[in-house]
Amino acid sequence: MTGTLWVSVFAFSILGWTWVGYPLLVCLLARARRTPDRNTDRTLPTVTAILGTRDDVAAVAARVADFLAADYPATLLDVVVGVDGATPECLQAMRAACNSARVQVVAADEGGGKAAGLNAAVRNAGGQVLVFSDVQQRFATDAISVMVRRLSSDSRLAAVGGALWLPGDRPGAARRSPVEWYWVMERQLRAAEARLHSSVGLSGSIYALWRDAWVPMPAQLILDDVWLPMRLVLEGRRIGYDLDAIAWDARSTTASVEKVRKVRTLTGNFQLMAWLPAVLVPYRNPIWVQFISHKVLRLFTPWLLLAAAVGGASLTVQAVPAALLPRLLFGVACVVTAVLVLPSTRTHAVRGARWGWSLQLAILEATLNGMRGRWNVWR
Repeated sequence: MTGTLWVSVFAFSILGWTWVGYPLLVCLLARARRTPDRNTDRTLPTVTAILGTRDDVAAVAARVADFLAADYPATLLDVVVGVDGATPECLQAMRAACNSARVQVVAADEGGGKAAGLNAAVRNAGGQVLVFSDVQQRFATDAISVMVRRLSSDSRLAAVGGALWLPGDRPGAARRSPVEWYWVMERQLRAAEARLHSSVGLSGSIYALWRDAWVPMPAQLILDDVWLPMRLVLEGRRIGYDLDAIAWDARSTTASVEKVRKVRTLTGNFQLMAWLPAVLVPYRNPIWVQFISHKVLRLFTPWLLLAAAVGGASLTVQAVPAALLPRLLFGVACVVTAVLVLPSTRTHAVRGARWGWSLQLAILEATLNGMRGRWNVWR
């Protein structure tokens, strides 16, 4: 076997395992796993919804109103908002806009960033369960109840995540974008991982944890929704996931918008490995295989695609007789031209290429951020 063939086989194997083999295997194993016995205690804990933000007053007030519209008993639910970079006037305006005795608005801690807002908010929280979200999402009315029930029903769980749904997931939507199809897979994968042991990270748009499981976050932390769950997993706790706890996101999912978000979240993965290196140690991390397969190997996708393309092209040149090679290249050129000329295929091809190129660039940019220790990626 030539070196080129080895490179090509290796690249295709890792890509296949990361994006197809691992998700399929986890889902199959999860189906075969017995559902653990549930605690039938019906006592409802108190809940504090936590919001760390630097958004405008109207956006924060709308998000708080959505928290308070939950079907959870009003006497057991309150909200604390930690505002990053807030002036006294801004805090006063937010308190007036929220206009409820069940809502506290506090200034974020020094250092800035989302983590500073979350730390300040949690310090002022009184609930036995903390529920986290971002400003842009809206909960299904039963989302908090679903997560609380899951937490209360399994004593092994320290935290539970919910499912993020995007505009293309709504009934009657014309079509899903590539990132929306990605989240279809991601939701099922996280649920399956949680059934086996723990979800590898959660979505910052919707998750809940017991108050006593909270650990203050370091300043400038990018991914609270991965750092905190992995801290708990390293301590021997488990992280659940419930597909019935739904948060709706109404934001645009264009390739350019998604690239900005992806750069931030993927940079956060590098930060996590730098700040919490135990996640990379097999005997320390009980879900090491899941973490490597789900989080780490995906970061190599651009390089693996390049290796697979170069290796495949080299093998083709070696395998095809020299006399037939021009005809093969001409045939490929004809197919590409036909795809780009026909209106029925051109739109899909260009859209797919734009999304694919944008997301690979996001990985490359995040890799550079990680290598340089550049963690200030909020924009």
